[in-house]
Amino acid sequence: MTNTTNVATNSADIVAVSAMGAIVNPAFSALPAEPYRLKSDGTAFLWPTFGGIVYNVSTGDSAFGWSGDCIHPSVSIAHADANKNRGLNVFACVGNIATIVSGAAKGAKGIVTGKSGRFSDQVIVHFDMETRRKLAVDDKIMVRAEGVGMSLPEHPDVSMKSLSPALFDLLPKKAEDGVLKIGVTGIVPPHFVGAGAGLTSEGGSLHIQSTDRATLKDLGLDALRLGDVVAFQDTDSRYNHGYLRGAMSIGIVGQTDGPRAGYGPGCTIVMTAPSGQLGCYDAPNTNIAPLLEIVQ
Repeated sequence: MTNTTNVATNSADIVAVSAMGAIVNPAFSALPAEPYRLKSDGTAFLWPTFGGIVYNVSTGDSAFGWSGDCIHPSVSIAHADANKNRGLNVFACVGNIATIVSGAAKGAKGIVTGKSGRFSDQVIVHFDMETRRKLAVDDKIMVRAEGVGMSLPEHPDVSMKSLSPALFDLLPKKAEDGVLKIGVTGIVPPHFVGAGAGLTSEGGSLHIQSTDRATLKDLGLDALRLGDVVAFQDTDSRYNHGYLRGAMSIGIVGQTDGPRAGYGPGCTIVMTAPSGQLGCYDAPNTNIAPLLEIVQ
């Protein structure tokens, strides 16, 4: 069991609300006419990408090595109405319970493990393998969305993002000299921040660039797993993601690596602070799969 210090939250005041989505089909843009994408070296590739039901990649597995482009483990959901999908993407939080409400697996429960898609347009939900085999594209899934509005009375400068109160309580953490420190598996320097920079921090993902494999290994980031907790140095994610010296953001790896320049494992940011109020410490193997007792 990971050692953690209790940190007070306003959990009694947080509103839990339903948010509906349906399993989405993997898709390609209508243009360009060909489906190929380009690797960082300029060569073309055609691999599976995000969306659909993924039968053999789960939270807890390696974030690297798959013949896929930013794969979402398990299941990706969205709402067909753009405004309603925005509500789903903003209000769903990592660690929320999701219930299947239609189809052959009706009644089965899963756990939100990330947010992603091209522009914050999908939510990632883990279901065990037996449940996945019963699912179909367009099956409806209801998320008990709880976490938006969470704050820390003793650490008011730390902004909470897309994180359920239950998962926050489980994360390894400690408070030292007024600084909230989170246990992480790795630290991402600012020059390794990739796709997602400049976009909203209320949904979607922030990517760890992985084109430079030698430096990735030197940083100890080449062994990251889906579900690992990581820190982003000098990254301010209060309203969107951007460089700010002294800032820090904490993320959870939600999707796999990909071969395109500027991409790599995609992370859902769950907390951030602008000037030293948030820190981190080395806590190897900190991963939401064992914390949430995720069943493969």
